Amino acid sequence: MSATGINLLSNDDESLNWRKSSFSAINGNCVEVAFRGAGDVAVRDSKAKGLGPVLNFSNDAWTAFLDGIASGEMHGA
Repeated sequence: MSATGINLLSNDDESLNWRKSSFSAINGNCVEVAFRGAGDVAVRDSKAKGLGPVLNFSNDAWTAFLDGIASGEMHGA
């Protein structure tokens, strides 16, 4: 894991159960998340149809990301 708690994974783990937000656009362009062991969260772009890169967030990095969204820290970024 990197110092930031985020690293790049290969996209060949077929055991992951990918979920897309119910708020996703009608065209399906959204991010998908899959919860991994030890609290890690994998994130990918749904437009890539499973062929693009996958980011892996540690539990702490994912929590910090969600907290940043909730607090408005990401607004206008």
